[in-house]
Amino acid sequence: MTRFKNFIRTSVFGGVVVLLPAVVLFLVFRWLYRSLTNMFGPVSALIVEKTSLQPMLTDMLVLFMLLLVCFMIGMFVKTQMGNLIVRGFENATLRHAPGYTIIKETVMLFFGRNKTPFSSVALVKPFSSDTMMTAFITDEHPDGSFTVFIPTAPNPTSGNIYHMPTERVFIIDVPVEEALRTILSCGIGSTNMIQKAAEVRNQNELKKVTYNKAMDGPDQADK
Repeated sequence: MTRFKNFIRTSVFGGVVVLLPAVVLFLVFRWLYRSLTNMFGPVSALIVEKTSLQPMLTDMLVLFMLLLVCFMIGMFVKTQMGNLIVRGFENATLRHAPGYTIIKETVMLFFGRNKTPFSSVALVKPFSSDTMMTAFITDEHPDGSFTVFIPTAPNPTSGNIYHMPTERVFIIDVPVEEALRTILSCGIGSTNMIQKAAEVRNQNELKKVTYNKAMDGPDQADK
């Protein structure tokens, strides 16, 4: 009986894991579609009134026009004059709006830049314990130490800057985008990062053992 209950529970959980992301994605797209159609409702109504198009086709036409406007704005911003005008308007007005800077930095982090401001991902030990925190390398110094940015979840644009010695920083071979996703999801999907950190620790331990043996070799030979 217990086996049957566990089977039912795991099967239901597996189905939820498969369906829930698709349902959430569908709800997000539906909300976005409804928001856009409501925003451009007067334009759609005017087109329906002046033409014989169906409301659905009218909404699609309005969305296409919106994408076209975004494309034209993007082309305008790429020009030197357009960039100056947009930056001037942004600095004069939009930057004073509460939350605008955070929203823009988050959007730019994922969509607007070819390269993130972080060079690599690391798990660091900022305290005198085995506690590890997700961090991004922002600078490396001649003495081997690192400057890292440790973001707060679920907002990766806020956090703290730490200057840390090499032995407390474990640089892992993980894409920056993957680490950002774990921050946005409050740690979900961090297994790969933990495994990579364990591999780095094992490699460091092996290097220490090899180094100690190499240093002890001549002494042993003299004895």
